[in-house]
Amino acid sequence: MKVLVIGGAGYIGSHVVKELMKNNHSVTVFDNLSSGLLQNLFPENDFIAGNILYKEDLEKAFSRGFDAFIHLAAFKAAGESMVSPEKYSVNNITGTLNILNTACEHKCLNMVFSSSAAIFGEPQYLPIDEDHPKNPENYYGFTKLEIERFMAWYDQLRGLKYASLRYFNAAGYDVDGVLTGLEQNPANLLPIIMETACGMRKEMKVFGTDYETEDGTCIRDYVHVTDLASAHVKALEYITKNSESITVNLGSGKGLSVFEMINTARKITGRAIPSINVERRAGDPACLYAVSEKAKKLLDWETKYSDADTLIRTTWNVYNKK
Repeated sequence: MKVLVIGGAGYIGSHVVKELMKNNHSVTVFDNLSSGLLQNLFPENDFIAGNILYKEDLEKAFSRGFDAFIHLAAFKAAGESMVSPEKYSVNNITGTLNILNTACEHKCLNMVFSSSAAIFGEPQYLPIDEDHPKNPENYYGFTKLEIERFMAWYDQLRGLKYASLRYFNAAGYDVDGVLTGLEQNPANLLPIIMETACGMRKEMKVFGTDYETEDGTCIRDYVHVTDLASAHVKALEYITKNSESITVNLGSGKGLSVFEMINTARKITGRAIPSINVERRAGDPACLYAVSEKAKKLLDWETKYSDADTLIRTTWNVYNKK
């Protein structure tokens, strides 16, 4: 297939591009490089420098003719979305509507969307499945949920077939060691652990050690980025073959605590990784993890690299070289 990857120079996007190439798809990357990196591009792929807010940029891309597209160009910092909702409205909502409208005009009617488990909000039960109530607690999660609703309407009215992939924490790096571009301004746990191991940070903070978990720290669902990339490609192939829209959770089915991640990192890196225990952050639930039985059934997908050792080892390989 001829596939346009919007946001293909980013952290997750570049891994998706690599997986598409591995499965013999022809790839064009569309990216404004606000967080993506030129070093994440492959010489075999065409690259279009463009912005999803500019209709003329999207016209230039979709006019080339594609069988499908993958949308990974949303802003994703939950905390920032609560402070700057306008930024997230314009990029995530307006930008996505620009993409949908342009794609439909050019009859490119197969789409994979990087959604988020942030649409669920505080868990009412665990593990979280696709039918869990949707009540996002941050504006970022709200924008992702609205995009899912837009896609459902475009399916009904324009024949757009989509796969919406909901996942929590993308982590790790390319298991083959090919992609080594560091994520820009990371706010997630594992990059912060790595920055502390490297000495870029004097110490790291552990937000809350009095949760009702085995070691008192929060438990989160981490999915290796190579596993996520595989799911994007499998989902694309499913919707094009079956002409059917799907929405699936992508999770490990279990979680890892903050202390588990830190202690595993100390073992693998051989570094002290100084940490201090501080108060809980508002809105941080004790446990979040998803079940992916639907993805396994429909896509024959399950995690291969999402254990703590592989997550940390592949990330340390990149940070240690840098």
